[in-house]
Amino acid sequence: MDLRLLKHFLVLAETCHFGRASDSCHVSPSTLSRSIQQLESSLGVMLFARDNRSVHLTREGFLFQQYARDALEQWDLIRHTMMSESGELSGEISIYCSVTASYSFLYELLSEFRPRYPRIELKLHTGDPAEAIHRVLGGDEDMAITARPETLPRQLAFKPIATSPLVFIAPEDPADWMPADLSSPQTNEWARVPMILSETGLARDRTDAWFSALGIKPHIYAQVGGNEAIVSMVGLGFGIGVVPKIVFDNSPLANRVRLLDIQPALTPYDVGLCVTEKKLKNPLIHALWDQVR
Repeated sequence: MDLRLLKHFLVLAETCHFGRASDSCHVSPSTLSRSIQQLESSLGVMLFARDNRSVHLTREGFLFQQYARDALEQWDLIRHTMMSESGELSGEISIYCSVTASYSFLYELLSEFRPRYPRIELKLHTGDPAEAIHRVLGGDEDMAITARPETLPRQLAFKPIATSPLVFIAPEDPADWMPADLSSPQTNEWARVPMILSETGLARDRTDAWFSALGIKPHIYAQVGGNEAIVSMVGLGFGIGVVPKIVFDNSPLANRVRLLDIQPALTPYDVGLCVTEKKLKNPLIHALWDQVR
């Protein structure tokens, strides 16, 4: 079956750029344009509004996007189910995680998985862990390694891999804004401390709750996407940061910062593999899911 038209449409819907979409699909922009025109002709509607400067989905395009995702998922499901019954799995799995998770958890996971399923191709995308759940729910990724949210969406399955404490880190060198007593936060001192925090995500939520419980209004110096960048900014002496301890342990800049033993401690969180219940029916996805013990 030729499903290229649906694949071309979905890539263009994600990128909203003919050049990037054609590169991703390994076709020329003119071929991609013909694919979209063929779909629009068959459906009798415009899927994209486009001019010389921009491309974006129409209302009909958004409706068709969900159909296209479902159609490809159903095709993959039946194809992989038949492969599973024949004893050999092949296909592609996309995984999203942070840079730290890619070598802290993914390496061990895939080192066992790869020899067992050599015909399964893996696409790895790294980025801000706060985006992981959104990308899985939106269908942009098959699976993600991420922190378990406070409330797990009902359509998601989550399997824990490890527990990581959240820790405060400070520059190795002293600074004039550093509180005299770092182990016991005082309102008058900590309100002046420049804080470097994640823009969004579970770590930011728990840090905000920690400050609120102590009655401290933090002085936020910088909001950063990605925990690795927080370590860099703290190492440069810009302030105190909050990161998962696993990020600190694996950072090449760990010698430029120090852990702070502050009480009360921040609440740790579970790190694990997440996938939609719907995709978990796919034999390829389930094979990797079963790899986590």
